[in-house]
Formats: sequence, C-alpha cells, structure tokens
Amino acid sequence: MSNKVTVLGSLNVDTTLRVARMPQPGETLSTENKTSAAGGKGANQAVAAARAGAQTNFIGKVGNDDAGRFMVESLNNDNIDTSAIITDKTVGTGSAFILLDEAGQNSILVYGGSNQQIEAAEVIARESEIAKADFLITQFETPQAATLAAFKVAKQHDVTTILNPAPAAKIDPEILKVTDLVVPNETESAELTGIEVTDVASMDANAKKFREMGVKNLIITVGSKGAYYATEKENGFVPAFKVKAVDTTAAGDTFIGALSSQLLPDLSNIATALVFAQRASSLTVQGLGAMPSIPTFDQVQAANAKG
Repeated sequence: MSNKVTVLGSLNVDTTLRVARMPQPGETLSTENKTSAAGGKGANQAVAAARAGAQTNFIGKVGNDDAGRFMVESLNNDNIDTSAIITDKTVGTGSAFILLDEAGQNSILVYGGSNQQIEAAEVIARESEIAKADFLITQFETPQAATLAAFKVAKQHDVTTILNPAPAAKIDPEILKVTDLVVPNETESAELTGIEVTDVASMDANAKKFREMGVKNLIITVGSKGAYYATEKENGFVPAFKVKAVDTTAAGDTFIGALSSQLLPDLSNIATALVFAQRASSLTVQGLGAMPSIPTFDQVQAANAKG
C-alpha cells in the first residue's frame, strides 16, 4: 500500500541563471545559460513524493496565465491530483529567479504571486482531500493562516502533519501545536528556537525546545552532513551520501517529499525512511534544475543497490 500525501504549497515557474560566481553589490555579470522549469517548494515536494511512489494530491493557487497552466500540466505529468488547485483571476502565478554558480551553490529570489492569495476558507473547503491523506505537508511559501486551517482539519481526521518552516519566518505559535513533525534546516531551526545548531547536544536542545512549543518530533537537515532526528522514542543522526553537487536547488524539497512516501504515520520507521530520503536528495543535487533532477523510486533503489 502506497502512502497518500497531500501537499498544501507553492507553485512557481523557476528561471535559473548560471553564473561563474555570485555578483558583488553594484556589479554586472554575464550569465552563461538561462533555463526555465516548474518549481516552487510545494510543487517540488509533491513531485518528489509522487515519483517515490506516494499517491499525491495538491492544494494551491495559480494565476490565470500560461505559467499557471504550465504548472498544473507539470504536476499532472507526474500523476499528481491537481483538482484542488484554484485559479486566481487577478494575481499572476508565482515565480523564482535562481542564480547558480560553478560550485553548485544558489541564491534565490521569489515572487509569491497567487501563492500568497490562498485563504483559510479555500483550504477548509478541501477537507475531503485532507481527510483521505496519511500525511499533510506544507511550507512557508503560502500564508500561515492557510497552514493553520489545513493542519487543524488534518488533526480532526488523524492525519500526520509535516511542517517545513522554509523560508525561515516568524511563526504563528498555534501552528506548532498542530504540527506532528517539523523539518527545518539548521538555520531555520535556530531561527525558531533561538538555539544555534553546532553539534548533537545543540540539536538535542532544539528538539527539547520544539517539544516545549508543541512539536514532539523533529528532523534537522544539515546540508551535506546529513540529518538529525528526534521522536518521543528515539533520536540519532543519519549521515548524507557523499556526492559531487552540481545544483542544490530542490535538495531539501526532495528530501521531504521522498521521506513522506516511505514514512509510517506513527513515525516508527523514521531512521529507515531518512536513509531513503537522503539517497533521493543526493541524486537531486547531481542534476540541473529543480523538478527535472528529482528521482523516481526505482532510481533511488538502483543507487542504493550500487552502494
């Protein structure tokens, strides 16, 4: 039986500009290449879940424009149910502009567009989609009011809620009270807890702080080092796979989507699911672009077989 995953999130058309290095303030550089692809944290996470075998639904908003139609079509191509994507008649589809340097590092500018227009009432109207899910995932590229409404509906139906608090933002404390699993990177975790992430002891301290704020389960992703996890029953650190990164765009999103495809709703197999998620993420960073580089279940299994 495959997991059922519903994602409430962002849909952006990504434009990637390849540069030798990042520009300094006031400096003009030539770009070596320009490409466009479907993206947005929500869309990337949904595609990662779907390609890893989860039955995936999407709740979001696009503009009444070519970019919006392109985004819906892109999700449909991965067999994601897009019936809960709303078209906004007045505000255009979200977009992101990614500067990617030769070391594979990126800087991203995001225009929220119609992603920022999704309202709590529109999310509540999708109660049936949320109720059928094993997991509901969301991020901070859509309004927190919509997140809170969605998570409250999820908890009424015993759906496990996963919050990816990215990009880092001041958070409504009520959201954490209805979050089952929070998945920040080390910067986002420190932003929310006030405790800098430097070692395992500081990660344990972050987990304790999140429990005080209402979230019992935590995963902190630490880039190329790996991921820390803490549940009510266990904690540990799963190292990342060593690969040459070409483009780190969507690495974190792949991690979360792939994780949700394998995780049991009671989180009892979290360590095993994390290894799968790390492998999926390690494949993503070896390819260019967000969605084009997100692997399938078979590709992850093949990479695991190679060791």
